[in-house]
Amino acid sequence: MRAGILIVAGTALLTFSAKVNVPLPYVPMTMQTLVVLMIGAAYGARLGLATVLAYLAEGALGLPVFAGPVGGVAYMMGGTGGFLAAFAIAAFGAGWFCERGWDRSVSRMLVVMTAGHVVILTLGFAWLAFGINLGPHKAWLVGIMPFIAGTVVKSLLGALLMPVLWRAADRKRDR
Repeated sequence: MRAGILIVAGTALLTFSAKVNVPLPYVPMTMQTLVVLMIGAAYGARLGLATVLAYLAEGALGLPVFAGPVGGVAYMMGGTGGFLAAFAIAAFGAGWFCERGWDRSVSRMLVVMTAGHVVILTLGFAWLAFGINLGPHKAWLVGIMPFIAGTVVKSLLGALLMPVLWRAADRKRDR
């Protein structure tokens, strides 16, 4: 029951984070990568992965969970396809490291957040370059360059937030 509630809450957060976006030509800039990695860090590898897979399934079924009022497999196979697929890998990876205590310090959490973003950007780039045949140069220009500053900010934000959230949760349990 608890896992189901967490999955529903996580998919709702992912949907909301998709709606906070800056439309760009192939891939919109959203807050999703931060939320994906925070879900992985907070939920752990398996539940984080299950949450992201549930979100992707909602989108595949046509629910408007992605940036803009869209859903469906066709959207998932477009420019965002590699990024969306990478969400599952990144959430699992972040969860795996955080299950081993990497979420308790800012410096180690920064490594987790940065690595997760690198996975997402790498698979997104590969899909743009070769999956939809933009070529490496154009894929770099539209799939990496516009996201570098935001990725740095989201990595820092996640690294700062997770240890604070765990300390707050620990204090709440101690009461």
